[in-house]
Amino acid sequence: VPLPAGLRSGKALVRIRQTGKNSGTIDNTGGTHTADLSRFPITARTTAIKGRFEGSRFLPYHTRNQINGGALDGKAPILGYAEDPVELFFMHIQGSGRLKTPSGKYIRIGYADKNEHPYVSIGRYMADKGYLKLGQTSMQGIKSYMRQNPQRLAEVLGQNPSYIFFRELAGSSNDGPVGALGTPLMGEYAGAVDRHYITLGAPLFVATAHPVTRKALNRLIMAQDTGS
Repeated sequence: VPLPAGLRSGKALVRIRQTGKNSGTIDNTGGTHTADLSRFPITARTTAIKGRFEGSRFLPYHTRNQINGGALDGKAPILGYAEDPVELFFMHIQGSGRLKTPSGKYIRIGYADKNEHPYVSIGRYMADKGYLKLGQTSMQGIKSYMRQNPQRLAEVLGQNPSYIFFRELAGSSNDGPVGALGTPLMGEYAGAVDRHYITLGAPLFVATAHPVTRKALNRLIMAQDTGS
């Protein structure tokens, strides 16, 4: 799902003044509104909040479950439909990918914005519920389980309220995905980092093992992207 017009409201959020333990005043060009901050996913790192207006009320943006349940039906342009909800879920985590149309054409899509709800690991949830062992909660393990247990799709995927919006990317469909630096990612040499700790563009040395072959993997990579 691409970015809805209503989410492009950053310029309206000029300033937030704390007025009480759980409330704040939001100034924008349309007047002043009071928001119940206890309803927003605010942490020690929060520098701005993102939400939506319903009349004079400023509310948190829709969660993954609400969006999948139709909260944006008729309100947002559609880039395409995914046949496999699990593949789409992991595309949200990766932040970019390609859509294959019925005609065989590929459309490159990349990160546009997010609903600002916190990312929750479905692997941890599945381990806690006993669906998988901790050592099985890789992307491959989760995909395999969900395809064998489709009745748990909504339950498991809905544990992560974070939702990513995409935009169509210019260029050849053969070009690689675009990272947070705005440039195509270098295959096997690009890393995703937390910008609170590592600066984008920084060189990083990785000493680990290949996730499939388990052979030693020691190389210099570049911080070209961020996590979900």
